Amino acid sequence: MKGKIILFLFALPFFGVGAWMGHTVGSHMFDAWQMQSWIAVDATLQDAGYTTHAGDDSDSYEAYAEYSYDYAGQTYHGSRVAIAAGADNIGDDQQELGRRLQNALAQGLPVTAFVNPGNPAEAIIERRLRWGLIGFKSIFFFVFGGAGLGMIIFAFRAPRKRDHAEPKYADKPWLANAGWQTESIRSNSKSAMHVVWGIAVFWNLVSAPLPFVVYREITEKSNLPAAFGLLFPLVGAGLLLWAIRRTLEWRRFGPAPVILDPFPGSVGGHVGGTIDVRLPYDPNARFTLTLVSLQSYVSGTGKNRSRRERAKWQDTVVAKATTGTKGTRLSFRFDVPEDLPESDADTSEDTYYIWRLNLSAKLPGTDIDRDYEIPVYATGEHSRRLSELSMQAANDQQRQIDLASIRDRVSIRSDINGKSILFPMGRNLAGGLGGLVFGGIFAAAGGWMLISEELWFMGGIFGLVGMLIAVFSLYLMFNSLEVIRHGGNIRSVRRILGIPVRRAELRMAEFLHFEKKASSKTQSGSKHVIQYALAAVDRSGRHVTIGEGFKGANEAQAAMAFMTRELGLVAAQTSAAKAPNFGNTNLLAAD
Repeated sequence: MKGKIILFLFALPFFGVGAWMGHTVGSHMFDAWQMQSWIAVDATLQDAGYTTHAGDDSDSYEAYAEYSYDYAGQTYHGSRVAIAAGADNIGDDQQELGRRLQNALAQGLPVTAFVNPGNPAEAIIERRLRWGLIGFKSIFFFVFGGAGLGMIIFAFRAPRKRDHAEPKYADKPWLANAGWQTESIRSNSKSAMHVVWGIAVFWNLVSAPLPFVVYREITEKSNLPAAFGLLFPLVGAGLLLWAIRRTLEWRRFGPAPVILDPFPGSVGGHVGGTIDVRLPYDPNARFTLTLVSLQSYVSGTGKNRSRRERAKWQDTVVAKATTGTKGTRLSFRFDVPEDLPESDADTSEDTYYIWRLNLSAKLPGTDIDRDYEIPVYATGEHSRRLSELSMQAANDQQRQIDLASIRDRVSIRSDINGKSILFPMGRNLAGGLGGLVFGGIFAAAGGWMLISEELWFMGGIFGLVGMLIAVFSLYLMFNSLEVIRHGGNIRSVRRILGIPVRRAELRMAEFLHFEKKASSKTQSGSKHVIQYALAAVDRSGRHVTIGEGFKGANEAQAAMAFMTRELGLVAAQTSAAKAPNFGNTNLLAAD
């Protein structure tokens, strides 16, 4: 309760600023509407111009005037110039109006004033709305007011914080998380939709005045580089499109919670379950589920603190789709290794572990893309309600997908001397080009610091990091790996631009087992991809890389079966009577 009160008190100033700005904007618009019926009269200026208010960072300006006017046979005096009172520096309106009035005073010319017929003592010279100022104040209304209101709502609606040390959570620690009370786990789709809309609205409110500023900079000051400011509204348009897509996704598929079997998911056992999707059953639709174990941690200190994620393990399976009560029922199951961390119900620490399940499918119209934070603990439990035949069929389908993906990325050649499998140059072209651009930017920034600013330390660091990224990116783009079976040996040759740079070899008779390890990890938003490399290990412990770039544990397992078939690599201790069944690649793996 104390935390809720503190959050409420913290939110009040934000909400107050937003409410005041909302009141101000509303008052301006109401005044402008009322003033459309005021009567135009000639006014004589006694004083006019604008004053400059010096500030710490910038100056602000305020137009002023003293004038008299006749209405209904009486003379009145006024000083109200515009709807918004006070000084500002939003555009040049205050200066232009002040100069116009000053010129009229110098030439002895009358100006038009608008008189309130219901109260002739009330008059104004400029009754139009300044939309730039309205937009600026609206930013405070939506951003500060919205943030304050959101925090107030959260303070009163947030679930009571649970004491994770309570004895009742000792045997079932997942129950300390309010979202893990039952086997039905909801996705973050709805909350993500709200977050995306918040970001989109905030960005567009902040960048909305930019087109007007850019227009003036270009037309009045010939400042062509100012056109780069239009990138911000373009990004805002992209964010709005993203928010609309998230909304359409939510409206089309609904909550679609995952029903875990077992509950919770099990390290050293199964993570499985069903998801009912509000979509007519289509036997041609393919739904993919990706499970990833993540470490969430805080990086940096002070203002540079940020939360990051590091993937520990990842796997992908195809769901078994059948007709369900709501349209389509998806069944899935993962085999989870024993040596992975459990979920943390308490996410208030700087470092904790989470398990994220993603459901995705490319569909006509709006695609589905859902993330679920699920509990996974070392219970050793297995699924009980899932059909073994259905899960085996889904595993077989996933295996065929993985094998087809591997075959598409390699080139196989056979002759009388043996067989070779080539992982060709250019297979990492997209990632290499992205890294090359990123590294080039870093290197260019470092060069600018060195040459223009003489910042030798920072410039040297930026330049060195940029060059290292660029060199590694070039290596990704131009390296190849060839695995050759010749006689009774397996040879691995690494080449760069076709030039051999590293060789390794082992005797097939000494082959002991396959070993996979994570070779690279990439992240885009909440999506993580772990690529595994595959090595053949002999009795002496020698490791020879025979494949790489396999996405997820399942594809790495499929690669073991693929290499066994193509190269004839069978563990030396495996007898003919116990020859491996390639439909079950787990028999070939030694993790």
